[in-house]
Amino acid sequence: MNKLLFLFALLTTLAVKAQEETVFSIYFEFDKFSLDEKQGNNLVAFVSAIDTTRIESIQIYGYCDDRGKDEYNYKLSTNRANTIQSKLVNSGIKNKIIVTIEGKGRILLEDDIDNVTEARSKNRRVDVVVNFEPLPPPKLEPGIYNTVKKDMVVGDRIYLENIYFERGSSKLTGPSKKELDKIARLLQKYKNLQFEIQGHVCCTPTYQKEAIDKDTRKRELSVNRARTVYKYLMFRKVNSVRMTYKGYGNTKPLGKGSEYDRRVELVITKI
Repeated sequence: MNKLLFLFALLTTLAVKAQEETVFSIYFEFDKFSLDEKQGNNLVAFVSAIDTTRIESIQIYGYCDDRGKDEYNYKLSTNRANTIQSKLVNSGIKNKIIVTIEGKGRILLEDDIDNVTEARSKNRRVDVVVNFEPLPPPKLEPGIYNTVKKDMVVGDRIYLENIYFERGSSKLTGPSKKELDKIARLLQKYKNLQFEIQGHVCCTPTYQKEAIDKDTRKRELSVNRARTVYKYLMFRKVNSVRMTYKGYGNTKPLGKGSEYDRRVELVITKI
């Protein structure tokens, strides 16, 4: 197996000001649920690197590759999740904040996979989803706003402070839809504004610019979140001709810390 598969991967998943989330993945050998020394050290290093005082909850999800019977795979994936739970507790994580320990069974291969061996090795894993208490929004600089205004110019950015997604997902929460309703009303008022909806994530390794969307199990989280906002604004009668959307992964950090790089923005492209 490629040695890189044993390195931990920090993935993200929230938009602006939303509850911060980091996903740490641990990969297993075929048909195994025990940790070798290197895997265990990587997990301990992950725990040591995060601010444990800000952790609100942890979810642990185990997976298997597509081979074997369902019943066996569910048991194996559960054993993998339990192994990680025990290691986390032994590393100083309080058991009471681990709210989910679940074996998800196998992950089916996609039809267009080129390297089946590599895909299966990445599916034999446990994802540790760490949820942090949110930090206050960053101080807005000139040209960056938290709402739509009348006299905006090309290049101005609207930093959507209160847009929340389900954890590891591109699905909007109920309160976020209410916030987007407000944005939609302003966009209908200022019909001259055209804009790009930009999705951003942070914390993925340098060789992985994008984060995994748990619903599709593909590395497309930032673009999926941007697309979700696009579709919702269309639903709220904002003309699609005025909008484009794009996922930028982790390529445009704000320089204020990784917790602020999980965001969705509107960038004015034409007035």
